[in-house]
Amino acid sequence: MTDEPTTRLRLDLAYDGTAFSGWAVQPGLRTVQGVLEDALATVFSRDPGPPRLTVAGRTDAGVHATGQVAHLDLTPRQLARLARPHGSRPAPDPAEALARRLNGIAGLRSDVVVRAASLAPAGFDARFSPVWRRYGYRIADAAAERNPLHRGYTVWYPAALDVDAMNAAARELLGLADWAAYCRPREGSTTIRELQEFEWVREGDGVIVAHLKADAFCHSMVRALVGAGVSVGEGKLPGDRLLGIREEATRTSEFKVMPAAGLTLLEVGYPADELLAARAEQTRARRDV
Repeated sequence: MTDEPTTRLRLDLAYDGTAFSGWAVQPGLRTVQGVLEDALATVFSRDPGPPRLTVAGRTDAGVHATGQVAHLDLTPRQLARLARPHGSRPAPDPAEALARRLNGIAGLRSDVVVRAASLAPAGFDARFSPVWRRYGYRIADAAAERNPLHRGYTVWYPAALDVDAMNAAARELLGLADWAAYCRPREGSTTIRELQEFEWVREGDGVIVAHLKADAFCHSMVRALVGAGVSVGEGKLPGDRLLGIREEATRTSEFKVMPAAGLTLLEVGYPADELLAARAEQTRARRDV
């Protein structure tokens, strides 16, 4: 990008993570960011400096999303290219034009879709402005219907699970804490998070869905919490042991981290527009610490 003023756009994304090696660009691997940025390079092939994406949360290989959020900054020249009228048609909205172009390049059967694009409010930062993220994890245990059409985003588990026991254990974990025992450490990153919701629900077809919401999740935290809950539901761990593991603040082999396939990023929550910049500044300061 150049030093000239830019306009920020928000992208709302959905993707099937099965064939992706996660969100972030990796040499020689197919990633969500890589596919989208390649499409952006095609759209803006006549302009120097193709735009780059900043995302609300980098998902791991095999993780899905229906409510991912990203932003990109466009130069005046790039914005004008999107708003250029075609023939007698009126000038299109640049954000909507970008969404159409990206989805057109991806194709009708793509595993990544731009659900919406819009002009971002002042102070918006897809990564640092959120106040919460929400994930879901689907498990078909021995008591559930196993629908092969859902196998791409539902983990089949061979034992019957006690949802009441899992919920009792989950409730004890809510709140602000150090989640080092449930995270893969990343140098320079904090493991302090506020877990705001953690609930298990058995749906009509018997599939168990974990609902988790936090201000942010550290690496592998959701799948580790789900794995610990499954161990409680199967009777391999007492419910109060999950809190004890957290308080010990060290990784343990007492439970297994669950596979990525059952995990979906459902939604990212942002504050009111006038609070976006302050929230981003607050989050950056906390991450720096």
